[in-house]
Amino acid sequence: MHVEPNYDALPERLTDRDQWVCWREQERDGKPTKLPVEPESGEMASTTDDRTWRPFDVARDYAESEPSVDGLGFVFTATDPFVGVDLDDCRDPETGTLDDLAQSIVAELDSYAEVSPSGTGVHVLLEGELPGDRTRSGAVEMYDRARYFTMTGAHLSLTPEEIVKRPDALAAVHEEYVASESETEESADTDGSVESPVAATRGSGIEASGGEGSARSSGPGELSDEELIKRATAAANGDTFQQLWGGSTAGYPSHSEADMALCCLLAFWTGGDRQRMDRLFRESGLLREKWDEVHYADGRTYGEVTIERALQVTDERYEPSTGSGSPDGADRSEAASDGFTETTAEAVAGSDSDAPPERSRAHLLERNRLLGQRVEEQAARIEALEAALERQSTEQSVGGVSKAPPAVTDREQTVSVRRRFHQWLRRAFSDD
Repeated sequence: MHVEPNYDALPERLTDRDQWVCWREQERDGKPTKLPVEPESGEMASTTDDRTWRPFDVARDYAESEPSVDGLGFVFTATDPFVGVDLDDCRDPETGTLDDLAQSIVAELDSYAEVSPSGTGVHVLLEGELPGDRTRSGAVEMYDRARYFTMTGAHLSLTPEEIVKRPDALAAVHEEYVASESETEESADTDGSVESPVAATRGSGIEASGGEGSARSSGPGELSDEELIKRATAAANGDTFQQLWGGSTAGYPSHSEADMALCCLLAFWTGGDRQRMDRLFRESGLLREKWDEVHYADGRTYGEVTIERALQVTDERYEPSTGSGSPDGADRSEAASDGFTETTAEAVAGSDSDAPPERSRAHLLERNRLLGQRVEEQAARIEALEAALERQSTEQSVGGVSKAPPAVTDREQTVSVRRRFHQWLRRAFSDD
């Protein structure tokens, strides 16, 4: 970390809140990534699970005493009034000079600003409401929930030392540097006022890091990765998606069950696109080295098999809306995600977002534990049947003699097991 932190200079309005995590830097795909860490335990934190956050003093003590973490982070939530603006690669770490774009934005926002840990970026924090549903464009990113900022307290000179309420300036900067063309046109149609059309959670759950991958789509007419993530977090089971996407395994018997749960959700939202599922999972907070490790004799990796199994138990697929003017436009994604929640997401992921309030947390956790155990048992059985099928095929090809098929082939048995397993998953989380 190039910038020496000065936590005493952090605004009191932030330090008074119990929304603090630590972070550590880890390399992924050759790029440094800042992962949120739960103070005291050292486990992965989540920007959607307040059980993994701590008061400022607790987080600071841990950050300053634990060598494995690199600093402090503040989590933005829907209940606080703050917005964070992240300006990447805009500062010369040697001279402290900002580029023209950053100077213009910092001056217009005119609120507390500090230097990022690398010394090459700037974070501006202000009070206001994030307008529109687009959160980033180029080197400018804006977030107001389900994200965290790495905090240094390295105050940027000539900016206020406290967080200031600047809604008009925020709207102007968003419109000029972040809003899409359609949002800009909508703003012009409303005499310059900007109203947020989406009350959905924004962000991935990992500290804003940019990257071209978020803008990719799989084909004509399909959602970009950024839009897909937004829709997934705004769906009926969006809290579950945010938790998993942010890297939290809370409520799951193991990390592997959490991996499986996220892959099932990605299977739905990507329409079963294996490559896109893999690409998106690699951007999530759940990614670990195990994903690319070979775990099977045929050379398949843990990640490949996890995706394959998720596709086996996920029948439903999301279909992008045909347009806002269509009578089944915006509602189709909601209806599709609701159906998916009932049949697959909650069954595999253990989500209790739609559970009746009288069900106790203990009951749901126990049900999730038993369900996870059954998932592993059935997955192992499917794997054994597939291995038997492969051996049978090899023996027949080596022998060169066609054998009469048994009354029930291994393939038929495998399909039967999958069908019964999926039916069981449907019943497992139906109303009692």
